[in-house]
Amino acid sequence: MSKTVLVFDSGVGGLSIYEPIRQQLPGLNFLYAFDNACFPYGELSESRLVERCCQVIAAVLARHPVDLVVIACNTASTHVLPTLRQTLSIPVVGVVPAIKPAASATRNGCIGLLATPGTIARPYTHRLIQEFAAHHRVLLCGSTELVVQAERKLMGQAVERAVLAEVLAPWQQGEQKPDTLVLGCTHFPLLKQEIADLLPDVALVDSGSAVAQRVCHLLGTQPASSEKKTSRAYCTRDDDKAARLRPTLQAYGFESLTCLV
Repeated sequence: MSKTVLVFDSGVGGLSIYEPIRQQLPGLNFLYAFDNACFPYGELSESRLVERCCQVIAAVLARHPVDLVVIACNTASTHVLPTLRQTLSIPVVGVVPAIKPAASATRNGCIGLLATPGTIARPYTHRLIQEFAAHHRVLLCGSTELVVQAERKLMGQAVERAVLAEVLAPWQQGEQKPDTLVLGCTHFPLLKQEIADLLPDVALVDSGSAVAQRVCHLLGTQPASSEKKTSRAYCTRDDDKAARLRPTLQAYGFESLTCLV
């Protein structure tokens, strides 16, 4: 019987983590849950964030047997992983900014980290930089507006490229530009093409493939099966914005979107 993975995020950024998992393990059943009622998570207190993550994940687990949970959000991963791992009997995988692979990939020794302001400020992020990129120059940029732009894109709305250009302007000029850019929020790979258009000579690095490899390690190779796969999405608020996401979720293979409350 095929195993089931739940991918969880505050919004649709987790799709950038789900997609490489699906590519590596197409035999899995997938559930995708996003807490749009409390989006964005960067504005919640730590206690509220942990409470919401646990509530939403528990609501999904009450409906479906799940073999592994992926917290596809840098902000949530930093806070909620210890609680979930104590509470659940199944593996829980989180995401962290891809500082380590960026440090290996850079040629000029200058790395950019593009993330939410919360991730930029978090001590955990600075420990990653100290551990894996202490001998490199790491330029930091925090933006919540790019999260909004990624959500707009997946709702079928136009990305405001002037907004992206303003955020990335410091890295388009100056004496030392990064040659490698860490997309440190799971929403940002959804804007990879737009970012690449503005920074054409910069290598973009994200956490998707590393998370997929971790899931593959924990679950093992899933043999091909003739049974029908399950791919369902859940939200926490059924509003017009959620409705506009339905075509995108269907394009990613999710046959339904259901509100958990």
